[in-house]
Amino acid sequence: MKFQQPHSLAKDEARRRVERLTRHWQQKHGVNVTWDGDAARLVGAVNGISFDAKVVISERQVDAEGTDPGILVRALATAYFKRKLADYLDPKKSFEELDRQA
Repeated sequence: MKFQQPHSLAKDEARRRVERLTRHWQQKHGVNVTWDGDAARLVGAVNGISFDAKVVISERQVDAEGTDPGILVRALATAYFKRKLADYLDPKKSFEELDRQA
């Protein structure tokens, strides 16, 4: 499973927002997250879907690649991950808004 999520933020701001999202997943779902520069590795399960993924922050997009959860939940898993990234990378949303909707 591989996709890109475009953003219009400064790279540092995009990273802060993705860090906020991964911290949410750590607290809510127990996802293990390790950062190395602008890349994060995520291992765990969200909504019952196990994954091992890498997320890389660049100037204009976030690249995500992870294990394929299988044909039955592939579209659901991809849609969930894309929706969460789009929400957290939306420059119109403050951290307070994101925390409330999490």
